[in-house]
Amino acid sequence: MKKNYLYAGITVLIWATPATVVKLVLADISNFQALSVSSAFAFVFLLLLNIINGSLKEMKHYRVRDYLLMAGLGFLGLFLYSALYYYGIGVLGSQEACILNYLWPMMIVVFACIILKEKLTARKIIAMLLSFVGIVVLTLGGSGVSTGNRLFGIAACVTAAVCYGLFSVLNKKHSLNQNITMMWIWLTTAVCSLIAGLLLETWQPVEGLQWAGLLWLGGVVNAVAYLLWAIALKGASDSAKIANLAYLVPFLSIILSAAVLHEAITVNAVIALVLIVSGILLQSIRLKKQP
Repeated sequence: MKKNYLYAGITVLIWATPATVVKLVLADISNFQALSVSSAFAFVFLLLLNIINGSLKEMKHYRVRDYLLMAGLGFLGLFLYSALYYYGIGVLGSQEACILNYLWPMMIVVFACIILKEKLTARKIIAMLLSFVGIVVLTLGGSGVSTGNRLFGIAACVTAAVCYGLFSVLNKKHSLNQNITMMWIWLTTAVCSLIAGLLLETWQPVEGLQWAGLLWLGGVVNAVAYLLWAIALKGASDSAKIANLAYLVPFLSIILSAAVLHEAITVNAVIALVLIVSGILLQSIRLKKQP
């Protein structure tokens, strides 16, 4: 169990870095270029992993509809999600974008009720209202760092959370090998980003520390962290205790952005974060039944 907590703890520390790293990388290169290159790194890492563990052999048993399903999940859950989130980070301060991004657990609850027919309880409704109030507080507190239309940035981050929540529920509904699925999903994301980037952007040569940032996002954040998190959850006797560690990510991300990017931690951001995370925790904590 200690090893599982170690893996989960490392994952949380890694997941606290993307908002800051993306903000630094996007200062020099375009959104789709960053997404395409980092996704390609993730694909290569998972390809090598699947070759080593023998999972790649399973692909010969997959049908065309399975590949189309994985591609569709990749387009929705990681291409659209990441493209919108990257845009939000570029426009907003990284701390605001990260806070809004953590609406995705609430989106999972919403889509689980709609698609998987899970019960919508009063506690879940209150939890969603708390998170919604958090969005309102963050939106009204317009003192954060912004390099473009702030409302567009907020809308992009919220829509990204919706995309990832829907992706998570659809991925749960279809039981495919996750190592193969994620490999195919990152390939789809890399290809879609490449096409969108060539059509909509002017790409710049990647140099020096930019490569380090993209390799970190692709190989470490997108591939290694996912793998460690999967191992931690699989080996845990109580998955909820491990999963709840993920709620440390936005708090750590705010501290990191303040330290590295010198972004001020605003009162509105803290209040919004507390409201959103409180909503997530409220719907995830299981109440003990009275005898």
